[in-house]
Amino acid sequence: MTTRLEPHPFLQRRLHLAVGHPIRVAIYTRLAEGIRSGAFRLGEMLPRETELSAMLGVSRTPVREALMLLEEDGLLVTRRGVGRFVTDALPHGGLEQMRSFEVVLADPTMTMTVQPLRFELEKVTDFVSKRLALDPTANAWIRESLLLQNGLPIATVQEHLPAGRYLSDVSARIASELLEIAAEPRTLLASMQANGHVFTNGVCQIVATDAGPTRAKLLNVKPSAAVLIFTQTAGHGGVPLYAAKCVVAPGHGSLSIMQRNPN
Repeated sequence: MTTRLEPHPFLQRRLHLAVGHPIRVAIYTRLAEGIRSGAFRLGEMLPRETELSAMLGVSRTPVREALMLLEEDGLLVTRRGVGRFVTDALPHGGLEQMRSFEVVLADPTMTMTVQPLRFELEKVTDFVSKRLALDPTANAWIRESLLLQNGLPIATVQEHLPAGRYLSDVSARIASELLEIAAEPRTLLASMQANGHVFTNGVCQIVATDAGPTRAKLLNVKPSAAVLIFTQTAGHGGVPLYAAKCVVAPGHGSLSIMQRNPN
């Protein structure tokens, strides 16, 4: 067990208070980010409510509410008479967070690998045009990958980014890094997030269908096998910039979506 009662450097950053959002949400987001990023170590004792409110410049009530939410989500545990501690093992997040599919589908008991299949420029499809708000005559980048657990295929991932000015006008840095990012053995989203690019306004839709001959061959299943398709879109700076389609093979297991009463 470790403790740290002196001011935590992660808490010295100014708290971002969005208009219309409860203060407890901003506090929850800051602390959850610190826990998941490792700024707060597993098993570490957090500062007390009064200390947190002083560090963050807010009243004690929203701090208490945020800590209760973190405990409900399994990120904190309370030891009566001692204080609140970061859990010894972080819960596996689900589809409620903007995450790359190799993270969403990961199993801590297995090794996940990403096998890139192709990366090229092609004319946009209706799928890409609608989700990225592109002209039907435009081009877009496509990156196709195969996700494997312990060497066995569990999903295919197709990722799409706009090309040319559609991309560089929104993020010149992503445009300049894209070829290098596409060569990495992970999904584009994972690489972009690792490079500090923040995607917001994400939406994930889920449908069930048959694998079909092409997907079936990649996933080593029958064409008639039932698969789940996860369609993910995300914005960058308020502009739709990323669209992906993940086809998950049958038998993968369950995926969680954490729910909370908005009140």
